[in-house]
Amino acid sequence: MTVADPPLRKRSVAAWLSNQPYLMLSLMSLFWAGNIVLGRYVAGHVPPFTLTFCRWAGTCLVLAPFAWPYLMREWPVIRKNLPLLLLLAFTGFAFNNALSYWGLQHTQALNALLIQSSGPLFVALWSLVLFGVRLSWMQAAGILVSLLGVLVIILRGDLAALAAIRVNAGDISFAAALFVFGLYSALMPKRPRINPLSLIAFTTGCGALMLIPLVGWEVSIGETLTFDTLTVLTLIFVVIFPSTLAYLFFNRGIELIGPNRAAPFFHLVPVFGSVMAIVLLGEKPELFHLVGYVLVLAGIFTASRRGSARTPASRP
Repeated sequence: MTVADPPLRKRSVAAWLSNQPYLMLSLMSLFWAGNIVLGRYVAGHVPPFTLTFCRWAGTCLVLAPFAWPYLMREWPVIRKNLPLLLLLAFTGFAFNNALSYWGLQHTQALNALLIQSSGPLFVALWSLVLFGVRLSWMQAAGILVSLLGVLVIILRGDLAALAAIRVNAGDISFAAALFVFGLYSALMPKRPRINPLSLIAFTTGCGALMLIPLVGWEVSIGETLTFDTLTVLTLIFVVIFPSTLAYLFFNRGIELIGPNRAAPFFHLVPVFGSVMAIVLLGEKPELFHLVGYVLVLAGIFTASRRGSARTPASRP
């Protein structure tokens, strides 16, 4: 074994992972599930806009040393596509996450997970409006089946529980965040062809800058960040997993299979959330968990199959 073997092996693993869209999108959902659970857990302890700013500023700083050579080489392309990249920064990072973290301060995790299930519908809506890309029958059927599975899990097999859910300002904010993120997802196939590290580092950096006025307002009303153990661990988690890794995986997944086939993986978020509750909180597994998991996985398999893609409506 030579000294060059370990880096070579790491590169081969990374190259293999970068061509596994279903695995990357599944890991993305796992990380985002943890983000929702944690975001609700630290509600009232970490100000939402400051948390969002630290999340994206931290992500940019983590990626900057690796992305810098690409940023320098690709700067002419970045400058040429600056309006689109700023829109991606606003919809995918600044506005979307500010709304979702604020919403988690004012709603319950159950409501947030239910609203999260509408993500694929927003992606499909924006794809249709902007580019004429319609859901195929298989995609629509898959989304509905996986959505049913989500409802079975979250409502614990009791549809009557829907009547007990009350809509509040936090719910509206979280739904608005998903609506905006749907635009980001639909626009991703139109992004400039630059290195993924360049794309994430630049857009997260711009997103963090866009959040400075909101952070200033938050500080002015007395909501400041307290650097205790919980805060530090929260920032480390959100920077590494639901930010850096999840967005790299999500963007690459869209590049490989398209937004409408990638969006049904949003339904894995509440699945992983329920698994976390069983493993970490000691909840007892029930039959409705198994039924819900089967429905979600069946729906995702149906919607994300290669043959489920459909050409834009404007094309013959």
